[in-house]
Amino acid sequence: MGKAKGDSSKRSMRILEVRRHSYTKKGADRGHGSHLSREGVALARRLGAEIGPFDRVVTSMIPRTLETALAMGFAVDESIADLGQLTEGFWTEVGRHEHWSWPQPFAHYRTLIATGQQVAALGQTQVDIWIRLLEMTPPNGAVLAISHGHAIEVGLVTCFPAGQLDKLDRPFSHCEGFRVHYADGEFIKLEIQRNGDYK
Repeated sequence: MGKAKGDSSKRSMRILEVRRHSYTKKGADRGHGSHLSREGVALARRLGAEIGPFDRVVTSMIPRTLETALAMGFAVDESIADLGQLTEGFWTEVGRHEHWSWPQPFAHYRTLIATGQQVAALGQTQVDIWIRLLEMTPPNGAVLAISHGHAIEVGLVTCFPAGQLDKLDRPFSHCEGFRVHYADGEFIKLEIQRNGDYK
């Protein structure tokens, strides 16, 4: 795992930005046409106009992440099976929607990671993917990954020590996530990215 620190000094850095996918269709509209709703496309377009450019853009294999990246205006270079891949074992440990009711979800994820089971495995997989992508990126370049709730939070907690995240009071909503600088094998200068459109 890459080490996390707070001092960037004058090292050559790469930037990783990870965002949750945008809003999907609900009810009778689900399963017809695009996976994103009109609201989801509008949110992704708005965000895409504010971020970037990126040297590499990746998504999971689940269509809503690909559609989010395209709606943002970015071509996708790679879809990665293990990016945000949540197993039944993970759901057994965490529950489907319980993290929205946790008072300090990042601290709770840290407790689950300490058990060394499925949540810990997911977190380490995300970090390994992020590092691989960063190492493929030119110096001073940037990577965008469109991923999924749970996976983003668990990966981020795996990267950073207690204290920097544990007081955050909610998980990432749609199109939210984080931006972090990476230099010499270390994650530094973390910025939490909220979209102002929380529901």
